[in-house]
Parts: sequence; C-alpha cells; structure tokens
Amino acid sequence: MRVMLKIKRFNPERDREPYWAEYEVEVEPVDRVLDALEYVKWHLDGTLTFRRSCAHGICGSDAMLINGRNRLACKVLVKELGARITVEPLRGFPVIKDLVVDMESFFAKYRAIKPYLINDEPPPETERRQSPEERARFDDTTKCILCAACTTSCPSFWANGEYIGPAAIVNAHRFIFDSRDRGGAERLAILNARMGVWRCRTIFNCVEACPRGIDVTRAIAEVKRALLFSSL
Repeated sequence: MRVMLKIKRFNPERDREPYWAEYEVEVEPVDRVLDALEYVKWHLDGTLTFRRSCAHGICGSDAMLINGRNRLACKVLVKELGARITVEPLRGFPVIKDLVVDMESFFAKYRAIKPYLINDEPPPETERRQSPEERARFDDTTKCILCAACTTSCPSFWANGEYIGPAAIVNAHRFIFDSRDRGGAERLAILNARMGVWRCRTIFNCVEACPRGIDVTRAIAEVKRALLFSSL
C-alpha cells in the first residue's frame, strides 16, 4: 500500500519556523510507522532526524505524535492509520531537530522523585524478601519506559510545564509502595509541593497515551490517597 507521510520538520540552524514535508512511501500494511520513517531517511531524504533504539516498544525513544496521538513509532502499524499519516514531535519540549526533542526537563523531574530503592537498614543475610502480594502492589508501575507519552498528553502539563507530570508520579509510586523501601515520606513530600500530584485533574489522557498499558490515573490517585490518609 502507498501512504503519504506528512512530517513536521524543523532545523533550528536553517529554518525560521517549522514546516510540513510530505513523502509518498510504499509499505506493507503490517509495517510500522518507524519502518516508513526509516524508508524516508534511507531512500528519500537523509536529513530527516528522529530517535529510535530497540524498535521493540521497550526503550521508548521513538515516542512521537502520530495522527494526533502520542504513540511509539515502533508499535503502531500503518494499516491502523490509513493512507495519510501525520507525524510530529512530542508537544511541550523544545525541538532539537525534526522529531527529536530536548527531554532534559522531563528527566530532571524523574530524578527529583529519587527513582531508586532507599533503605539504610542493615542488609539481611539473604535478599530483602517480599511476598507476591507486596510485589503486586506496585507491579503495574514498574512497566514505565520513560517515553514521556503520558506527560506530554497531559493538559495540566500543557498549562504549566513545571508540573512534575504523570511519568514522575508513576515512578515515585513504584517505590512508595515497595515494602522494602524506606524513602516513601521523602517522595510524598516532593509530590505534595505546588507543582506536584495535586495538579492532576484526572483527565485520563495519560492512560490512553501510555504504550505500556499502565493505569496511570489509578497510580496517581493512590499517591494522592497516601498523602491524605498516610495509607502506606
């Protein structure tokens, strides 16, 4: 099948404003958008710039706006999109070039919630064990791949880019509800700040955007309840 790829291009070293470029590409229906982008780069226009790495929906590096929705280019098939496909960079981040955005502010918020196990207690003779039920408490939020699809689909983030965002909250949840961790209070204090979890308006865009199927809004609600009722 032939598809028309309409890609938002921008090279700050050359262009004054972003512009749309169109490329007609022959693809198989089960090809992914990433395959179509690579065809453009390898055969039609080598200047096209985008991120990719594992190409298997695990690393999250090729998150972009595809037909108006945040998706991973390596997961969405062209047959799901039709003959005209629009591709744009993630919203809310400065564009470095074409589909590549500067995600430093996103990762700064991720680092702020201390995304690692905190426990200064003497280690046991064996590993720090937990029951299957304790592990299940935070299983869903371990699936985050930090693609930023959730954060950049969030109206609260669009309204104020300082909002810590759903991705950082999801990763805080992963440790707050880990029975082995002792840093929950530190993280909750961070999320209780002015740009923290209370800016979530429960719009559910994050749930729709997450390519890993994480129930992001539920995780955010559990963090809010932990703050309100100290239910840890």
